[in-house]
Amino acid sequence: MQYIQQPQAIEAKSFDIIGEIIRETRPKYRFASPLHEAIVKRVIHTTADFDWLDILWFSDDALEQLCAALCRPSVIYTDTTMALSGINKTLLATFGGECRCYISDPRVVAQAKAQGITRSMAAVDIAVTEESEKIFVFGNAPTALFRLLEHDVAVSGVVGVPVGFVGAAESKEALTHSHLPAIAALGRKGGSNVAAAIMNAMLYYLQGAR
Repeated sequence: MQYIQQPQAIEAKSFDIIGEIIRETRPKYRFASPLHEAIVKRVIHTTADFDWLDILWFSDDALEQLCAALCRPSVIYTDTTMALSGINKTLLATFGGECRCYISDPRVVAQAKAQGITRSMAAVDIAVTEESEKIFVFGNAPTALFRLLEHDVAVSGVVGVPVGFVGAAESKEALTHSHLPAIAALGRKGGSNVAAAIMNAMLYYLQGAR
């Protein structure tokens, strides 16, 4: 049986197919910019779901602010170890950045138990106190996104794509009405894999622009 075996070739073929399907099924669809195209196509590549053409929302300054932050030493805080694992941390480090997830941090576990809140909320509470340029990436926990919106802190950008049925759509809707530079998934869809795909798309784009 003949099949493509090289990872790079498989990915390139996948993106070719995605482009063909968009041209065939959505001939009037236009991407706002090359980076917008790169992000949406990578999320489609990750999920095999073309609904992302319509449900991925960007604030007016999201891409500019997020890219600027990624080009400086910054910290990406994720709500899950899965999102943490999916982000290309080696590439991020070349820009001086790092990635942290506090969901299993003993401080978070203790604080969540003491206050009767989710660990995702407690992780945000700790993250916002740290001295760093902050990017928050949420793929799983609506409570983390709600909690961040309750804090009045300087944030360089938010990727808010928690998936689910309880609070997911509502938390992302609230993000779209905030003043924060943000990318959000409208409705119930999302996930840690989507969150990582968005971040990686920006990192790969910035790498190519060097």
